[in-house]
Amino acid sequence: MGRLCVFLSVLCLTASCQSISDSQRLFSIAVSRVQHLHLLAQRLFSDFESSLQTEEQRQLNKIFLQDFCNSDYIISPIDKHETQRSSVLKLLSISYRLVDSWEYPSRALAPGSAPRNQISPKLSELKTGILLLIGANQDGAELFPDSSAFQLAPYGNYYQSLGGDESMRRTYELLACFKKDMHKVETYLTVAKCRLSPEANCTL
Repeated sequence: MGRLCVFLSVLCLTASCQSISDSQRLFSIAVSRVQHLHLLAQRLFSDFESSLQTEEQRQLNKIFLQDFCNSDYIISPIDKHETQRSSVLKLLSISYRLVDSWEYPSRALAPGSAPRNQISPKLSELKTGILLLIGANQDGAELFPDSSAFQLAPYGNYYQSLGGDESMRRTYELLACFKKDMHKVETYLTVAKCRLSPEANCTL
């Protein structure tokens, strides 16, 4: 009887280790993908800023500081301390909603350029990976009781015919918000991944 208990304990431990290993692998893939998207967002924003005059940059930055991103309605940690205190499931849930909020607006990022062709499919892959991680941690159904409640309208009048300065402002806002949100997701997924290694230092 004693040997049977030991054997069952070993089996449970092996299964648990395998589950953690699978989660770590999924997290590594997700973190790698969001890091790529964040770098791409930084590049697109930097390239756009470089195309502006100094005064245009100053004015656009001033305007953007007074505006809010479409995704700001998603409740998320207000600082690094709250991020570190948040559960893995909460960080995954917020990350999913942030990525999902860009499914439609991402089509307008860098139109006609090669990077644009990378963004939408990579966002879709990342969203799928986060859903798998949510499922591995807990039944994800209760996290999204009404998916329609999390649908974002397109970025204001961005898809209408805009002229001159307004078009420039909206492009700046779109790229700045994309960069901001990808940075958030990268941070949340990195912290959540770190939680799988109790001995690791997850300090931001």
